[in-house]
Amino acid sequence: MSTATHKLIKGATGDWEMVIGLEVHAQVTSKSKLFSGASTEFGGEPNTHVSLVDAAMPGMLPVINEECVRQAVRTGLGLNAKINLRSVFDRKNYFYPDSPQGYQISQYKSPVVGEGEVTVELDGGKTATIGIERLHLEQDAAKLLHDQSPSMSFVDLNRSGVALMEIVSKPDIRDAEQAKAYVTKLRSILRYLGTCDGDMEKGSLRADVNVSVRKVGGPLGTRCEIKNMNSINFIGQAIEYEARRQIEIIEDGGTIDQETRLYDPNKGETRSMRSKEEAHDYRYFPDPDLLPLEFSEAYVAALKAELPELPDQKKARFIAGFGLSPYDASVLVAERESADFYETVLAKLADQARDGKLAANWVINELFGRLNKEGRDITGSPVSAVQLAAIVDLIGDGTISGKIAKDLFEIVWQEGGDPRALVEARGMKQVTDLGAIEKVVDDIIAANPDKVEQAKAKPAAIQWFVGQVMKASGGKVDPKAVNVLLKTKLGI
Repeated sequence: MSTATHKLIKGATGDWEMVIGLEVHAQVTSKSKLFSGASTEFGGEPNTHVSLVDAAMPGMLPVINEECVRQAVRTGLGLNAKINLRSVFDRKNYFYPDSPQGYQISQYKSPVVGEGEVTVELDGGKTATIGIERLHLEQDAAKLLHDQSPSMSFVDLNRSGVALMEIVSKPDIRDAEQAKAYVTKLRSILRYLGTCDGDMEKGSLRADVNVSVRKVGGPLGTRCEIKNMNSINFIGQAIEYEARRQIEIIEDGGTIDQETRLYDPNKGETRSMRSKEEAHDYRYFPDPDLLPLEFSEAYVAALKAELPELPDQKKARFIAGFGLSPYDASVLVAERESADFYETVLAKLADQARDGKLAANWVINELFGRLNKEGRDITGSPVSAVQLAAIVDLIGDGTISGKIAKDLFEIVWQEGGDPRALVEARGMKQVTDLGAIEKVVDDIIAANPDKVEQAKAKPAAIQWFVGQVMKASGGKVDPKAVNVLLKTKLGI
């Protein structure tokens, strides 16, 4: 496994290196909020998924939702991270209209999950390991709506109190490609685990991106934080822009102010949101309404035993079991639905050992290629895993050729049906009876004496004859059998 080299940026005064860290906020998959029984369902009329706790009515006390804790521990295990058996909820105090309590319940010094790591795949079969600093649970804020009235902002509390996992990476990321690969991989792991749906359009997964630049191997520069990114492509663009902006300022003799910035995708640039010369003093203190969160080794062990197979394990199994290339295995495991589809095809094959690799080629090249072209996803595929397995079986056992299989795939895509029945009904079988094609072979040899001489002088030229026979038989002959027959006839 090769490790990644990273991209440097050429400046007027030499090469610069980016140092990037990400804070990913992932909404926990659970039916109710972190400290109340209100629904977490997306959408709904404003302020309809709100309990008295979420609205911070006097005397209301938070009660921890065990499902959210379970999901955080499972995520920690999926990130190969240390699980802290004792953690503490703190109040992070600040005033903002989207926070009715005047504080956010979060975890500061004692998070539920400690250090872990994620391995990301990069171009050219390279990999990079990105460290995880911590994962903690916290409440989401409400949503301010500024476009409902000319003179007021409206507050929708539906999201207030929804459980978030804040997953903080170490500053191990060195370029935009690595950052995109990291978020992609993290999202994939969360979706395999079922701990976050990863829907970035709905805001279930958002990232704050910290970017600084330095001369290669030099001391760390001042960082700027780009807030609330909810698109993997925009994350990449924002990093590229921000790094160049900082380099230009430093090379012009200026200094970088530590600040919070926003990315404007229409202009392709970041802009200042607020200055952070001094880090905010949030006056953290342990929440007096919540006891420390404690659980046992047995609780963690039971959750670990029930974890699903994760992308890295699945990839290793596909490579070892079916001889897939690391790239093909990565494509199949990138999304849980794709991996499940391939697994269903495998389960329906008559001979997995023989046709597992062929099945992967068909899933990736024919099926995914066609789905991409038509803008569909795997869940809406007109060709089912069972139908695709039947097509692969027919190729594997020599009933049809690869060329006929493409025609068959097209029929199944357009009209549906059982591939075996279609092959019978439409006479698509390969001709394996050599007697039937012997006359065709003799005729072609007789009509092309010059080509016969070429083939005898250079056996590779036999392929011209194979092509002619295939054409004459409408592609229904087994090319291997044609090869053998031709060699006999031409005495090669």
